[in-house]
Amino acid sequence: MAPDRLAASITAELHVPVGPAARAMAEHCRLRHGRAAIAVLFYGSCLRQPDQALADALLDFYVIVDDYAAAYDNRLLAWANAALPPNVFYVEMPWQGAQLRAKYAVMSVKQFAEGCTPEARNVSIWARFCQPTRLIWCRDASVDAALTAALSQACRTMFRNALPLIDMPGNADPVDVWKAGFKETYAAELRSESSDRAVSIVAADEVRYREIGALLLEESDAPISRAAARRAWQGRRRIGKALNYLRLIKAAFTFDGAVDYVMWKVRRHSGVIIPVSDWHRRHPLLAAPGLAWKLYRRGAFR
Repeated sequence: MAPDRLAASITAELHVPVGPAARAMAEHCRLRHGRAAIAVLFYGSCLRQPDQALADALLDFYVIVDDYAAAYDNRLLAWANAALPPNVFYVEMPWQGAQLRAKYAVMSVKQFAEGCTPEARNVSIWARFCQPTRLIWCRDASVDAALTAALSQACRTMFRNALPLIDMPGNADPVDVWKAGFKETYAAELRSESSDRAVSIVAADEVRYREIGALLLEESDAPISRAAARRAWQGRRRIGKALNYLRLIKAAFTFDGAVDYVMWKVRRHSGVIIPVSDWHRRHPLLAAPGLAWKLYRRGAFR
């Protein structure tokens, strides 16, 4: 059956070994949340980079927890994580004479699984985790199985939402479906990257997306109409951008050096530069709305 084959493919992908630098940083992130941490997922473009290149990169992780109250000493952080997941943190650590940098998110296993389902109108989780992911650490086999099921569902959610956008869905090229889906998810978030980034994601792992897409085509029911799909994606854009904006403001509480990190990220991807004062750094929450508006006006977010 196609669903079993999909789970087997995701399981194999999750357990591909990673280098010692990524493992070291994953452990550093995990230990910040003690016994509440039950898994660490590694994703993003750094998956394809050798260890020696990671000192110039920003690693991306999700730390999955089973209890927000146990994950933090600060009750406000626990409440914020439950109310508007995930919480996002920026960390650095020395490693073999270099400095590793990472951005990691904290999310409960329950909310993570819910974020992979078709009912999750916010694209943030299923759009990221239909992509290649590594399970660097896991508490036990039951968590491993739960995350495999969630990531399999993320692939289904993305593919089924994107399939109606294609001419003649019954004869679709799986690669075209993925490209259409990633273009829409990029448009549903505040992203500094251009839509070409969505195409390059598929191109970097085209064999993988073709194989998984072929399995999903086998199990896909008749898609909804293109008009209905477009309306659904318009709704996701409204919800996604609003939530992204709120998370940008919330990040002022959790990021050390939040303003400088955001400016570095935007400059790296869009080339847009705006001046940042000491006042902005001392009061990131108050500064965030004005800085975000200036960046938007100058075309940093598309």
